[in-house]
Amino acid sequence: MAIYTRFGDLGKTSLQGGVAVSKDDPRVGAYGSVDELNAMLGLVVSFSDDGSIKASILRIQKDLFLIGSYLSSSGAKKRPLSITPSRISELESEIDKMESDMPPLHHFLILGGCKTASLLHLSRTVCRRAERDIVTLSKKTRIDPDVLTYMNRVGDLLFIHARYANYRKRIPEAIWKGKKSSL
Repeated sequence: MAIYTRFGDLGKTSLQGGVAVSKDDPRVGAYGSVDELNAMLGLVVSFSDDGSIKASILRIQKDLFLIGSYLSSSGAKKRPLSITPSRISELESEIDKMESDMPPLHHFLILGGCKTASLLHLSRTVCRRAERDIVTLSKKTRIDPDVLTYMNRVGDLLFIHARYANYRKRIPEAIWKGKKSSL
């Protein structure tokens, strides 16, 4: 079976369930951004040498597949979502654990550090865009509120993972204090 169908040549795509929509439909934008985040997180896993970060990210990638599937379904054939408040609580516990190990943050950071931290910061920005795209979609159709909560928490977790990656490698955080920098 060929990967190409030529259906997309005219700017259309099919949602799960067979509904044809324009490729600029907010639903396509939302699940496309989630897919991009998943690919970015694949880079994090490829470059990281930290087993705990890899395990956390791989679990998030599996969750993102579920969210992408949920977002790409519409109407009567909409898939149920299996992201639960307890999964969101797991992310919060992970954040709390890492934050308790690091010095508190009192300033804005200049993003960067080791390769893993830099990729995590970039992934966080893609996550925030996916979150915005899902909000846009939610103005057109009902979206399970756990999706937005989960995506928000993933963005938070990616930020903390980036800080933690630098912390474990003893790379000092570059702090932005307005016009001056600690660099």
